[in-house]
Amino acid sequence: MALSDDIGLLSQVPLFQGLDADQLRLIAFGAERRSIGKGQALFREHSPAECAFVVARGRFDLYTEGRDGIAELNSSVGPGTLLSELALVTMVERKFTAVAAQDGEVVRIPRTLFHRLLEEYPAVAGILETRIRENLMALAKAAAAMQGRFA
Repeated sequence: MALSDDIGLLSQVPLFQGLDADQLRLIAFGAERRSIGKGQALFREHSPAECAFVVARGRFDLYTEGRDGIAELNSSVGPGTLLSELALVTMVERKFTAVAAQDGEVVRIPRTLFHRLLEEYPAVAGILETRIRENLMALAKAAAAMQGRFA
């Protein structure tokens, strides 16, 4: 794929919306495209996360380990989805297993590349911090809404 295709894909990712062409080009140039075959795991739950992935093509099923130790399907995601965004900021462990539901491609964004973006464009840090905070608040709100189910 062309660099311009990756820039276009990244510009559609909510976390990166509003970044200018040079900022997106830095990410796209330093990122790595990977092909993933149907049934292949992109990553596994509880493994260390040193990068995030943007789904470029295909669908990925997201599983978590259930109480009985059997994997449970939580959702399925497609192109433009950013997986493991917190891994861009700090070392975390994967919260789910991602398995290709069909042949696909992802763009791998290492934490070191993301940190380089923040060093070269310090103003981006404020934009991204706000987006990450909004995402975390939405997750907390959704979790609070489900609290009654477990009472």
